[in-house]
Amino acid sequence: MTPQVAAETGTCQVHSVDGEKVRRTLAAMEPESTLRHLAETFAMMGDPTRLKILYALSLAELCVCDLAALLNVTVSAVSHQLRLLRGMRLVRYRREGRLAYYSLDDHHIEALMAQGLEHVYDREPHPIARPVGAATRER
Repeated sequence: MTPQVAAETGTCQVHSVDGEKVRRTLAAMEPESTLRHLAETFAMMGDPTRLKILYALSLAELCVCDLAALLNVTVSAVSHQLRLLRGMRLVRYRREGRLAYYSLDDHHIEALMAQGLEHVYDREPHPIARPVGAATRER
């Protein structure tokens, strides 16, 4: 039985559980620990400073000093955020002499960023204009 939905509130007018659909969905659900880790990943990306760092790293490999200058924050503040992002495997670094250059950990992080931006640009009723050169990347 398909529940009737009140158009004005989006809620069911009749309480009815489709046991088979619930069973199939439950069988397909990811384990609690996986969903918790996904929530932690999204929470990490939910901080504006960390998101700026991730976005900058989606455009170019940068060192801590580059990121600090780009974001107009201290090297210490950037280092702290990078430590958190590394802990969640969102960024990685490579050494070149005495410098450490940061980049996104893998293409999945870049895809998450791109999908999020696509959602922001396409949302209604007031889509945000995509800045000129937004798709340009330097590697």
